Amino acid sequence: MTNFTLLTVVVLTAIALVTAALLIARLAAPRTFNPQKGEPYECGVPTRGEAWFQFHAGYYLYAILFLIFDIETVFLFPWAAVVGRIGMQGLLSIVFFIAVLILGLAYAWRKGALEWK
Repeated sequence: MTNFTLLTVVVLTAIALVTAALLIARLAAPRTFNPQKGEPYECGVPTRGEAWFQFHAGYYLYAILFLIFDIETVFLFPWAAVVGRIGMQGLLSIVFFIAVLILGLAYAWRKGALEWK
């Protein structure tokens, strides 16, 4: 069995297990709203008015920008582990990667995406 085949089997098994768990939870969950869901749990404060509300859209933008730069670190850690073995081509590729991210950050900053309105 090749490495790629083994990886494919592991990924497909993981997807199948997660899908099965979500499907079982969906089928077994009660369908009615229970008034106790709005009650505070342990040290919470009782809610006033509607407890379910939408967040300001600015929060979503900050969350997306955080995810983008958080995923950047996911790519930087493996690169840092092999930086001594990959040579100049690896260095140039990561410099290009970081430059694109910095340009994206500068663009978001210039468009006012990082300012709270």
